Amino acid sequence: MGLAVIGGAVLVGDLRLLGFGLSRHPAVLVARDAERWLIAGLIVMVPTGILQFMCFATKYYFLRFFWVKMACLLLVLVFTFSVRRKIVARTDEGRIPPSRRRLAALVSLSLWTTVAIGGRWIGFP
Repeated sequence: MGLAVIGGAVLVGDLRLLGFGLSRHPAVLVARDAERWLIAGLIVMVPTGILQFMCFATKYYFLRFFWVKMACLLLVLVFTFSVRRKIVARTDEGRIPPSRRRLAALVSLSLWTTVAIGGRWIGFP
């Protein structure tokens, strides 16, 4: 459930930055509402992920996909709560060119996709 909430929040926010959907709503409001859901999903996923890691810590430690997932997760969290947040806040004021908005959305989607794929491939050592 937490994974679905995170995925939905990311897609809504980033697709809005790309110009797909919810165009009648300001990007700042869409991003703010989606960020609340993203944080709620993270509150569910982080503790359950830690518990799952604790069950198979020695197995996960030696898996390349685990480290790829963790590196991308750290990068995307820093990116989402710093760079992307600043870009979204300035989008409606017209200070950010559309190319930068699209780039931020594509970087965000790419990193989140890598986290998801890395998590899926952890089960296939």
